Amino acid sequence: MIDAAAVAKATGMGGRINTIMQTCFFALSNVLPREDAIAQIKKAIKKTYAKKGPAVIDKNFAAVDQTLAALHPVVIPEAASAVRHQPPTVPPEAPDFVQRVTAVMLANKGDLLPVSAFPVDGTWPSGTTRWEKRAIALEIPEWDSSICIQCNKCVLVCPHAAIRAKFYPASHLKDAPAEFKSTQFRSQEWKDAQYSLQVAPEDCTGCTLCVAVCPVKSNADPKRKAINMEPMAPLREREKLNFEFFLALPSPDATRLALDVKGTQFREPLLEFSGACSGCGETPYVKLLTQLAGDRLIVANATGCSSIFGGNLPTTPYAVNHEGRGPTWSNSLFEDNAEFALGMRLAIDQQTQFARELVKRLAASLGEELVQGLLNADQSTEAGIRDQRERVKILKAKLAGISTLEARDLTNVADTLVKKSVWAFGGDGWAYDIGYGGLDHVLASGRNVNILVLDTEVYSNTGGQMSKSTPRGAVAKFAAGGKPRPKKDLGMMAMTYGNVYVAQVAMGSSDMQTLKAFLEADAYDGPSIIIAYSHCIAHGYDLIHGCDQQKAAVQSGYWPLYRYNPDLAKVGKNPLQLDSRAPSLPLEKYIYNETRYTMLTHSDPEAAKQLLKLAEEDVQKRWKAYSNLAAAPVNGTPKEAR
Repeated sequence: MIDAAAVAKATGMGGRINTIMQTCFFALSNVLPREDAIAQIKKAIKKTYAKKGPAVIDKNFAAVDQTLAALHPVVIPEAASAVRHQPPTVPPEAPDFVQRVTAVMLANKGDLLPVSAFPVDGTWPSGTTRWEKRAIALEIPEWDSSICIQCNKCVLVCPHAAIRAKFYPASHLKDAPAEFKSTQFRSQEWKDAQYSLQVAPEDCTGCTLCVAVCPVKSNADPKRKAINMEPMAPLREREKLNFEFFLALPSPDATRLALDVKGTQFREPLLEFSGACSGCGETPYVKLLTQLAGDRLIVANATGCSSIFGGNLPTTPYAVNHEGRGPTWSNSLFEDNAEFALGMRLAIDQQTQFARELVKRLAASLGEELVQGLLNADQSTEAGIRDQRERVKILKAKLAGISTLEARDLTNVADTLVKKSVWAFGGDGWAYDIGYGGLDHVLASGRNVNILVLDTEVYSNTGGQMSKSTPRGAVAKFAAGGKPRPKKDLGMMAMTYGNVYVAQVAMGSSDMQTLKAFLEADAYDGPSIIIAYSHCIAHGYDLIHGCDQQKAAVQSGYWPLYRYNPDLAKVGKNPLQLDSRAPSLPLEKYIYNETRYTMLTHSDPEAAKQLLKLAEEDVQKRWKAYSNLAAAPVNGTPKEAR
């Protein structure tokens, strides 16, 4: 037996145990004499990680050496003495389908299921990840309510929606578990409410991003924050009960919540507990969108990381709200996903038009007040959408008493009278490369389709191949000597249409700017595209620093933040708003935190030096171009240069 995770942590390997387990195999198998095996392992480490530098090699060497000391025999007793038992694959309260199908697949016995067990139309139940209790984190966050400022930033950045916040009437605490934590909610509007920050212990992956982003430090101990990582095992059962109680607490009225970072994070996330990598940079953006658009969200997802964590059987992370509604999601290919989303938009628009025509035809039976309300509803706010839902509910009740073909048809399409938000999701391999032709077609269509590019700057899901988004100087597959050409400027290309909303965001640098971009894109009546900086394990660093790297990318000028809103031009304003300042951090201070860049400094220092110089010129040229556009005269009036 070996506690491989403890060895990895002690030797600076993070959560990587491959070298440790390989050493165990050769130490126990006698395939080679132990000393020869260790020598060969170290030789292989040198060859494999030479480009990553001596520090990586030294950590792997230390892991090999400490493995042998940590490996120890365990005597198997004659009879079992354990007082704990393995829990069922899924909890007994799980839905019937999860019990009959999902649980069997989770137990790796899916080939025992008959064809008749599966849905005949290819649809799959939502919200099933909540029943898959993986409990993979060795440490989970624990909340210190005494110093928390209730900013909800930890909730925003959590890649798996495993940490959540609520406020609620204090009266709901009368049945709370003994160790459930709460504190007075800091609010002038809800003065008597209580606030809780709660972790889902069996769904947390232990990425520690919540700790990294927490802005609070204890005066008594600067090393402690309002969120701190603690061993999971002693907390598991306690926090499991606390999380179940937390979920049962009432959610606040979304129509009364502020559209800021704190307010939006009280909304229920409808992407939860996905199988994405621990610390993933993509999922927080998708989770945020589900909190904003909720069950109005209709997603066409290009194949890639976002489709794998978004719809990877046997469990589905897209969830439903307390009313049983949730996002509609479907996957398509790289080359046609944007058109797939456009088809959804066209179908919805056609059904909405048909529904409006039928409402007019049945006006005499429905009543003038209901008809005018349905046809002229202001759905620009959460309150307006809620009111329209109520009207549709009344409409369906009235239609139930009308036995005509038109009434039946209107019943079938009535829900399209509630505003829908259509999005195409995908990575840079889709948006910049294989699916760019379709993406450009959608932008040129003028239709109300939103595009979210989860930009990891590499083909992450298929092993790290170079894409047109890969920056100059970065090493990737098919760019072993560092990519010689600069990154394609997808945002600038989209802006040339003039009628496309375009934004470039980095949540770790400016969460409020990210939120504004999502809200504006959703509200814009036309095509929109958001390019979101997504840190990734393919970049070669511990993702606990993901938000810091996003910030450094912006400070270096490599990743300028901006929003281009054509609606501003209609009122005589410059449509381009630069949301970040001029470069203030040397580019090398950003890029050389990542192995994808440092590899080249070891394998070809001269090439690395030359490519760094060219990359610095790229940053300056791009910043100058954007700042000039943002300061360009509008109707003869110059905008103050930044």
